[in-house]
This record gives sequence, structure tokens and C-alpha cells, in this order.
Amino acid sequence: MRSPFVLLQYVLPQHLVSRVVMGATRLRWAPAKNTLIRAFMRGYEPDLSDAQQEDPFGYPSFNAFFTRALKEGARPLAGDGLTLVSPVDGRLSQSGAIDSNRLLQAKGHHYTLEALLAAAAGNWAATFRNGSFATIYLAPFNYHRIHMPCEGTLREAWYVPGRLFSVNAVTAAQVPGLFARNERVVLLFDGPAGPFALIFVGALNVGSMSTVWHGDVAPRRPRRITRLPLPGEAERTLSRGAEVGRFNMGSTVILLFPPEVTRLDAALVPGLTLRLGEAIGHLLQPGPRK
Repeated sequence: MRSPFVLLQYVLPQHLVSRVVMGATRLRWAPAKNTLIRAFMRGYEPDLSDAQQEDPFGYPSFNAFFTRALKEGARPLAGDGLTLVSPVDGRLSQSGAIDSNRLLQAKGHHYTLEALLAAAAGNWAATFRNGSFATIYLAPFNYHRIHMPCEGTLREAWYVPGRLFSVNAVTAAQVPGLFARNERVVLLFDGPAGPFALIFVGALNVGSMSTVWHGDVAPRRPRRITRLPLPGEAERTLSRGAEVGRFNMGSTVILLFPPEVTRLDAALVPGLTLRLGEAIGHLLQPGPRK
């Protein structure tokens, strides 16, 4: 049985609500943006001790505060170049083996690679079949920039329109195919051991998602599946830990790996708190790039 919160999301004008939130969070009028920041601080008590700007009211807008940068060295990278690290601060929702083409969303709910990857599935779904995945949820109080889990060279990038359901645990347990229904940005890479995917999943109140190459990818019009342009060859490769994008308000990231390329740590269990740069696994077969 669905909760009232989940039922409400089915009838809400999700994109309108998110556009309104986006506009409000980018206001630069000090009384308005400080009121938003003050309310957020009371409700979520984020830790600003590792932020470059520790004064919450020193940011020009709520969105600048929300997507704040960290002090240099605040998130050291574990291990060496073959150590797979968490790309974000967040909480592990699910991880493990991809069952043929099915990924676990929550108990009793699965979704497919083809649905998740959408237009990119034709070239990539078979690559990740029987591979491994990790889904990480970013709460509102988390740091909201997204970084590379390992070195990678961008090969394809897609915008996929969709709904904007919340991605919290309650909604994930009650909305079938949630991550394949929500708006998302799909980034596909070649890495030191083979291909991998890094997927940004939008959510209710996520005003936009951006990458370092494309700026704000969403919201966009028309809302149709769009292959995003690739940067110049020299700009496509990012080092492990480099910033790759950000959520302007919170959401979820999904990592995909082919079989026999990555060994995820056995300590990864649902609910585990992760910090950017912490080891979550190891790359198994270093080899030449395509």
C-alpha cells in the first residue's frame, strides 16, 4: 500500500514544482536567500567545517550554498589508481550483481538496464549485463558535487526526460522502476579496466543537473531524449576524484560496471554512509583503452 506522501507525488505537477524551487534557490536578494538558508540550517544542520566558505550567509544564493565547494584535501582519495572510490557523499541504497539485465531498486522492485539507459541501451546494455552496480542517495545535508570514481574518458552523454519522484527510501520502496522513470543524465566512459557508466538521477525539487562539460543539462526544452555533444578529445578524460557534475538540490547517482572488471567491497550494505573518496571496490583488469 502506498503512503500518502507517495500518492501525492503521482498527482503533483512535478516539473512545475521543481522549476519554482529552482527559481527560488537562485534568488540573490539577500533577505530571501538568507531566509531559505536559515530554514535549511535549522532543518538539516549541515556540517560546513569542510566547506571553502564556512559562513552559510556568505554565499550569493541558496543554490551556491547548496552546491558549495570543499576545502582542498577535505576528501582524500583512498588507495591507488585501481581503487574505486565513492563519487559522492551519501548513503548506499543498493549494490551488487546485475542479474542478467535487472538491477535491484528496493525489496520487491527491480528495473532493467534497457529502461535505465534509454537511447544509449542499444550500444551499452549488453556491456553491463551480468556486471555490477552501486546506487548512492544524496540527502539534502550532503555535499552535492559529483566526482569521478576512477579515471575515465567520456564516450557518450545523454539527457533522458522523465518524472521527478522523490528518490528517498520510502518512495524507492513504493514506486516501481523509479530510477528508470525519473529524469536523468547518462554519462558513459572508458576507464583503466574497461567501460563504466555514471548516471545522475533527478528528483522532486531537483531544479537542475549539470556536468563540467555541458553546464545545466536539465531542465531543458524540448523535453526529449537528447544526445549531448562531446567536448574536444583533450577535455574528455578526467582523473579519479575530479569533479564531473553536480545536483542543484539532492538526488541519486548510479554506477554501472561490466562483469569481471570490478570487485565491489563486501562491506557495502544498504544504509552504509559513504564519503567522497572512500574505497568502494577495486578495478580488476587494467588494460588498454578502446
